[in-house]
Amino acid sequence: MSNDHNSDMELSSGIAAFEGKHFGTAMQLLSPLAEQGNVEAQYRVAIMHQGGLIGTPNMPEAVKFMRAAAEAGHGMAQHGYAVMFLEGEGVEKDAQKAIEWFEKAAAHGLQGSLTTLGMMYQDGYGVEKDEAKAMEYYKRAGFEM
Repeated sequence: MSNDHNSDMELSSGIAAFEGKHFGTAMQLLSPLAEQGNVEAQYRVAIMHQGGLIGTPNMPEAVKFMRAAAEAGHGMAQHGYAVMFLEGEGVEKDAQKAIEWFEKAAAHGLQGSLTTLGMMYQDGYGVEKDEAKAMEYYKRAGFEM
C-alpha cells in the first residue's frame, strides 16, 4: 500500500470522526496530516483547537492551522481566519485584515462571508460606509433587496 493511500484513508476516517463529533479520534488522525500540510486536516484541526473540542481551547494552534489552510486557498478557513480578525480571537482585532480574508472567502461564493462584508460596508465597520457596495454583497449572497 502506498503512503498516499494510507493518508487518504486517515483523512477520510479523520473527517468522518470529526463529522461524528468523535474529536479525540479526529485529532489523532488529522493532526499528523495537518502538520504535513493537508489543507482539509488543517482546517478541522484549527476548529477543534479553537472550540476547545478536545479540552481547553488552544488559540495559538488554532491560528497556526487556520492561517495555513486559509493561505492555501481553503474557503471555509479563509472565512474562519477572517472571523478571528473580526473578533480579535487569537489574533489582534483588525477590521482591514478581516475584510481582506472575507473577500478571499467571498470569491468562493460563501454566503456568510458575503453577508458579513455587506454588514461591514453597511455599518462602515473598518471601511468607508458604502450602501451600494453593501447591497451588492447582499445580492451576491442571495438576498433579494
